[in-house]
Amino acid sequence: MRSWAIRVGRVFGIELRIHLTFLFLVAFVWLTESAPHHPADPQRVLALVGLIFGCVLLHELGHALVSTRAGIRPKAIILLPIGGVTLLDETRPQRPQAKTWKQEILIALAGPLMNLLAAFIAAAILLAVAPGIQLWAKPYVHSNNLARSLVWCNVWLAVFNLLPAYPMDGGRVLRALFSRRMDPVRATRRAVSIGQAMATVFMLAGMLQYMEAHSPSGTWLTVIGFFLFIAAQLEERSAVFQSVLESVCLEDVMLTDFATLSPADTLEDALDKAVHSLQDDFPVIRGADMVGVISRQKILEALRSEGNGYVQAVMNKIFEVAQKKESLASAFRKLTARNLSIIPVVEDQRLVGIVTLQNLMHSMALLAESRKLRRTALNP
Repeated sequence: MRSWAIRVGRVFGIELRIHLTFLFLVAFVWLTESAPHHPADPQRVLALVGLIFGCVLLHELGHALVSTRAGIRPKAIILLPIGGVTLLDETRPQRPQAKTWKQEILIALAGPLMNLLAAFIAAAILLAVAPGIQLWAKPYVHSNNLARSLVWCNVWLAVFNLLPAYPMDGGRVLRALFSRRMDPVRATRRAVSIGQAMATVFMLAGMLQYMEAHSPSGTWLTVIGFFLFIAAQLEERSAVFQSVLESVCLEDVMLTDFATLSPADTLEDALDKAVHSLQDDFPVIRGADMVGVISRQKILEALRSEGNGYVQAVMNKIFEVAQKKESLASAFRKLTARNLSIIPVVEDQRLVGIVTLQNLMHSMALLAESRKLRRTALNP
């Protein structure tokens, strides 16, 4: 998700990114508003897309502000045409009460309520300064009437997100209610199944409407249903992945047979060891103490720029360590907090293993496959 989003700045200290599907929205609005021999006005189309962008931003800021007050600090917001995704800062400690089902409901409802408030204020201002604006005239959203579109974009975004179709906000409320009686993964799966059923209804209704009347609204319904279906699948995989991360300890996946370097090793000796190892990152040990880490890439860069020297001069002396009983989720948080690629695992201040990103991804694939085989054996 994040790799398909462009960073555009920060709002209230939160990183803001625009998903590339907004380009699809520009093309879609252009095609639906263009008539034969009469193409749509490109400036107005861009203005309408910018207006939708503003409504989505307002929606996500509502979520972010309430989650911040609940003790969950947002790290970034990724804006999509039908809503947004708020990425939480997992490296900061969160308040325990922020994870209750009541807090999840409040955070979910904050976005739609922000849009409804904006729609009410915009409608009141427009009716006061321009009584002939005809708010109830169709089409509700069109580039030829941006003022009316401002009101209805906020209304539709709020109503659409209140549908009980996960991962929309209404679906998140539904999942929070389910989580009172079941574990988070089961609650997510149940909410996802309802969301996918609604997405399928959207797609079928949209296709039928388009085939009968060639209405642009039918195309909108089909596209929204498709994105909703895909988003629900991604959210389910994310929940399962997070559950596995929390349940697996580092001692189950850490590397126990690994190479180490000494701070007194020359870079050429270190490179020779790296050539005969599958590791990309190495702990640096002095006696029984770990004093740093160094990567294969760092060794090569130092040799190219400065010639042969000692590992001590170029190793990274700032590193994180983990206990063998810590969870994979904890390791991921430590790796991403400082952009690290290796975490030494210690027990009683003694190095007993290492965990690398490469090792983690490989282990996760094997764990997922082993669990699938176990489920197949139990339910033939």
